[in-house]
Amino acid sequence: MKTTIELGRMREDIAAIRSANPLVHNITNYVVMNNSANALLAIGASPVMAHWAEEMEDMVQIAGALVINIGTLDSHWLEGMRRAGKAAQRRGVPIVLDPVGAGATPQRTAAVLELIECCHPTIIRGNGSEIMALVDADVKSKGVDSSRSSSDALEAAKSLARTSGAVVVISGATDYATDGERVEVVEGGHPIMTSVTGMGCTATAIVGAFAAVNSDALVAATEAMAAMSWAGERAAAVAKGNGSMQVAFLDELCALTPEKL
Repeated sequence: MKTTIELGRMREDIAAIRSANPLVHNITNYVVMNNSANALLAIGASPVMAHWAEEMEDMVQIAGALVINIGTLDSHWLEGMRRAGKAAQRRGVPIVLDPVGAGATPQRTAAVLELIECCHPTIIRGNGSEIMALVDADVKSKGVDSSRSSSDALEAAKSLARTSGAVVVISGATDYATDGERVEVVEGGHPIMTSVTGMGCTATAIVGAFAAVNSDALVAATEAMAAMSWAGERAAAVAKGNGSMQVAFLDELCALTPEKL
């Protein structure tokens, strides 16, 4: 794993997550709920998967971060996302938005743009196609998979960051995080990570954990991607395939301590 961020601060933030055990409120999709919850537990955070619109105000009140993931979107969940996002914005709770499948259908892209407009997320994390689709309506994604590299999407990410006010993260073979001017980079991980369902959604959840303890969104987002890369490299070294990779990744994330960086 290679990154442009200073590892001393990352060590401090890993220790802070494990000490503070921040509650990360996830409105996420059916496919990844278990994966994301286990990953948050492994890094030292406390996950809650709550989707009921009527409890959003109260749930956000006790959260250290809010993660909104549109993977299995419907109108009821979208209403809950709006309510949670607005409540988090009022309370100063960091919001991490994952625009899963943006660019695959007009409805998905429109839903994400609406959430950006009404909730003003702190961080947006997606793959190359998703980020580009939020800037250029002509860009299409292949379902939830990216047809564009992270480097292809860097200029779009900068533009989105400037117009939305959010830090934008592009995941890929190389991960980028930008506030529209500054760009941080993480290199590493392993190609087999793309064969494990929900790995990108897991990254978004981990971004939430770091954002809960570090108010510098650019640094927090980059640290989260570095943690993913670190654990992914080590898991791939012992995994026999994508099934054991998923388990090994959680084990390595659990083993990530400040001393091991």
